[in-house]
Amino acid sequence: MRKLVYLDSATDDLIEILRYVTTESANLSVGTAFVSKLRARCAHLASLPGTLGSDRGECVPRLRSVSSYGYIIFFRYAEERLEVVNILHASRDVQAHFDND
Repeated sequence: MRKLVYLDSATDDLIEILRYVTTESANLSVGTAFVSKLRARCAHLASLPGTLGSDRGECVPRLRSVSSYGYIIFFRYAEERLEVVNILHASRDVQAHFDND
């Protein structure tokens, strides 16, 4: 199993998702449960062998992505790690996001 690593950018995304879902639902438990589901999906990706997800090299070299619960999880493989780079809402302009970074 690969080691799962969240880059600071992904941690910031998860905090923002927690804020958003908690505000929209008016319930911290709902927000926490939703972020837990996204984190579980990331852990599942790290546990699987092989190369997963869609190639997103047009955004950043070696970047890959999978969709989950209306969000896109962007990650890359690095040695024996799976690094989560960002977790963005599927409606976002992904190319513009990575162009600004």
